[in-house]
Amino acid sequence: MDILKKTFLGISLVFAFSCSETKKENTPKERPNIVWIMLEDWSPDLGCYGTKGIETPVTDRLASEGVMYTNAFCTAPVCSASRSAMMTGFHQDYIGGEEHRTFKEDKKPLPYGIKPMPLLLKEAGYYTALMASNKTDCNFKADLGFMGNDWKKRKKDQPFFAQITLQGTHRKWERDSINPIDPKDIELPPYYADTPMARRDWANGLEQMQICDREIGDILSRIEKEGLSDNTLIFLIGDNGRCHIRGKQFLYDPGLQVPLIIKWPGKVKSNQINKNLVQTIDITKTILDIAGAKSPHRLQGENLFEDAANNREYIFAARSRMGSTHDAMRTVRSKKYKLIHNLMPERAWLQYSGYKEDMYPMLAEMNILNIQGKLNDVQAQFFAPSKPEFELFDIENDPHEINNLANDKEYAPVKEKMLASLNEWRTVIKDKGVSSEFRAGGASSKYPTRTLEEWQKRYELWKPWVFRTPTEKIDHPFVKKHY
Repeated sequence: MDILKKTFLGISLVFAFSCSETKKENTPKERPNIVWIMLEDWSPDLGCYGTKGIETPVTDRLASEGVMYTNAFCTAPVCSASRSAMMTGFHQDYIGGEEHRTFKEDKKPLPYGIKPMPLLLKEAGYYTALMASNKTDCNFKADLGFMGNDWKKRKKDQPFFAQITLQGTHRKWERDSINPIDPKDIELPPYYADTPMARRDWANGLEQMQICDREIGDILSRIEKEGLSDNTLIFLIGDNGRCHIRGKQFLYDPGLQVPLIIKWPGKVKSNQINKNLVQTIDITKTILDIAGAKSPHRLQGENLFEDAANNREYIFAARSRMGSTHDAMRTVRSKKYKLIHNLMPERAWLQYSGYKEDMYPMLAEMNILNIQGKLNDVQAQFFAPSKPEFELFDIENDPHEINNLANDKEYAPVKEKMLASLNEWRTVIKDKGVSSEFRAGGASSKYPTRTLEEWQKRYELWKPWVFRTPTEKIDHPFVKKHY
């Protein structure tokens, strides 16, 4: 059984595109099929983006056949909030979907007459399929509009929309027995301790992406074999940033930046690199426009093939509750600068999070090194007991977001302008801010969350898992299944 069958069973450049074509009424035969391939928890850590050590020939080829975005960002650094936004085309706060893992009984209907994208596509005559993992993970209550689990069930000549989620890149990660990666070949960001465990853990993640690259290949092969290639628009994206310290759940680029590759034969020229600031809710608007589907409420994303999406000064994102971990952050980013407003600066970045402590081997090791005073200044920053209220970074000169310029008088005008724009955006999305109840609630904010001895014990439990061979089958030390 090939990888596709396993998956489905388990489951600034100009475009060669005429904007007028998105606006005319297309007949069903003229409208393209749309395939949305979603990687979980994955930043642009791919060969085509220049990541060292990884080989992703399928994804690289897909990028060469269309356009690759180098400044694509989600609206929230975690799956459920980000997916809630993408499923509707609205920022998660605006629709009440900002809190990660909203309990079923607490989910509310969408406001303002908003309908999910697949439902609008269904109403426009598309067959809508939710394939592979069947994961939607939305923080609201609604009929999403999916009609089945495979596009083969559509009527003759009916265009289809298929959302396919590849869960492999969500921790735990499998080793790649076909093409294992030597830890010497990878490159760690400077805010990580450069240790054998850190390198092996990073390489393990890249190996999992290599496995997913082959799964993407099977999806593309099926499209080609069924004679659908010429009339199928393909999106490849991540739902949020990478599963590492300072990544997922935080507003630094590794938590928000995602790969975005678009292939549309005859409409999008090949070998393009687009450096414009775009967001994942733009994909929603683009799809609906191309399909001729009408939203009853103006979307907050923009059509990627129109000027509004290609001439942005800023993108915005927000982080709220993550499970039982209470924190709140907002950010505004231009191509050059990023401003983060930490609304709960009294809490540590690394206050207790069961997800991170059970999934991040490096977190145990770096907590040990931090308590022992063995981290350098850059590495120790994120392990502080509290946060500054504001963080301002010169992304062009400080791509790893290490040097906080928020209190530098030279950058005061930049901070003031960006903060004004951020606050204006917060008003537009109806940001509720932080209540006294929220500030006092959630899991314990005690920090450090464990003693040196407790972290050392967890570190020893991590070692067999991290250093397992590509063919070795052992149990994860803390979790028997994916979160």
